[in-house]
Amino acid sequence: MLFIDSSKLRVIIALIMKFSPRKICIENNDFLQGLKNIYKPPKDINYIGQLPDKQPAIAVVGTRKPTNYGREVANKIVSVLAKNRVVIVSGLAIGIDSVAHKSALDVGGTTVAVLGNGLHKIYPATNKHLADKIIDNSGAILSEYEYGVEPRPYHFLQRNRIVSGLCDGVIVIEAAEKSGTLNTAAHALEQGKEVFAIPGNITSKMSAGCNKLLKQGATSVTSAEDILEYLYPNLKETNKQLQLDYATNPAEKQILELLKAGSKSNDELIKSSSLTTTDILIALTNLEINGAIRSVGPNIWSVN
Repeated sequence: MLFIDSSKLRVIIALIMKFSPRKICIENNDFLQGLKNIYKPPKDINYIGQLPDKQPAIAVVGTRKPTNYGREVANKIVSVLAKNRVVIVSGLAIGIDSVAHKSALDVGGTTVAVLGNGLHKIYPATNKHLADKIIDNSGAILSEYEYGVEPRPYHFLQRNRIVSGLCDGVIVIEAAEKSGTLNTAAHALEQGKEVFAIPGNITSKMSAGCNKLLKQGATSVTSAEDILEYLYPNLKETNKQLQLDYATNPAEKQILELLKAGSKSNDELIKSSSLTTTDILIALTNLEINGAIRSVGPNIWSVN
């Protein structure tokens, strides 16, 4: 008879649960409460991973063919928002969606992807690794569609109301004048959500949609600070104070300051600080126990 160590069995069960599809009534989850007020609200949501607690959330959407400008802007804005504990929601498409998810993950943030098909398939297939990384870093892949429902063009238009419904606002980063991205912005306006648009080059086709939104009254933003000040004026100060409260000694404060700039490994913390390896390991353990930081990979840490 084969015996499995109980601790190993718990790890195996946890991994199975983590990557197994589950269903939840939107009434029973704080993060999903915004979906109650959208057009044709789903009764249930299917998801893989971990749904966030109710906290600030922003949708980031844009073209599937971004310019270097669009990629750079998306990375800069999302990185700052994610560091400030804002959940980044997007659609896992190639282009701006992918940049948004990756940028949040790179700084240890939380990101959620909304699919236009059932959870049996990651679409596009090229983003399977990205989807796994989202789940592995305490995020979620979710869908209103049942297991086995294939991706269809109209599913993505319906999906967009879920993306905006989960969030406090939508940021549009590069979009053609006739673009599915603008459909998400339209849903946001119907739901009473704020629409933010990034100004772009007037000669670029990929900026035509954003510039059109700005003419129609969307809020112009050029940095993440614009969004934080508009929607969450007290968030940065609250996060700063929470992090300081977690630190009980100079070593922990030093580590928190280093991690505010982005995720770092044990080796990077040793090189960047004046602390010994023992001091760092003790401080990391205490900060993790107190909820100030979390592991986002093997010996890699990020602020919560």
